[in-house]
Amino acid sequence: MTAPWAEWDHVVKIDPDKTLVEGETFEDVCATGTDALEIGGTTGMTEEKMGRVVEATAAYDVPVYIEPSNVGAVVHRDGLSGYLVPVVLNAGDMFWVTGAHKEWARLDKEIDWDSTFTEAYIVLNPDSSVATYTDADCDIDADEVAAYAEVAERLFGQRIIYVEYSGVFGDAEIVRAAADAVEDAAVFYGGGVRDYDTAYEMGRRADTVVVGDLVHDVGVDAVRETVEGAADAKSEPIDGA
Repeated sequence: MTAPWAEWDHVVKIDPDKTLVEGETFEDVCATGTDALEIGGTTGMTEEKMGRVVEATAAYDVPVYIEPSNVGAVVHRDGLSGYLVPVVLNAGDMFWVTGAHKEWARLDKEIDWDSTFTEAYIVLNPDSSVATYTDADCDIDADEVAAYAEVAERLFGQRIIYVEYSGVFGDAEIVRAAADAVEDAAVFYGGGVRDYDTAYEMGRRADTVVVGDLVHDVGVDAVRETVEGAADAKSEPIDGA
């Protein structure tokens, strides 16, 4: 079966705990040309907030996935495409490797497992909320990131490797190291993508570029630029590839 994300160049991550730019709507976000929406955030997640955003976005012709950070923020609604569940490979707190997932399975008897997939996160910004929340070891180099990616795919069967810089623009060579280490897994990149050029740079290394804060802080015109940059990046290989 072809993975839902096989043709995704670009994803917008919407945080239900944040607002859109004044005057913009979820319809505007869906019209940017992005390939999919992920709904989720690290803190402040509730079922009410999640449900509001899912209901507002699921009416449009863009796949909508929940990225749950806790069981209380998961909703099951018509029009939802599924769930993309983080597994933080370099978490110091093992709750974010298997514990949170066990609790979800224990407490939620409505999970559609056929539409539920994991994302093997490698968190690399020590100042980010997700790094603090998961006690992630961010002091790792390109070789270690590549090894995490290889282990995720080869030992644990992960199909998405998510290199997460969360709020800052990351090291392109580290992203390339992760991509070079895997054979079939898709590499997602998130962090500091704010315009055409940054989307293009990471789109030449990762399979999928994810933007989040941009939609809340700047707006849909900037998001549209990153959609174009990520798409154009696929037109030529990275140097030496």
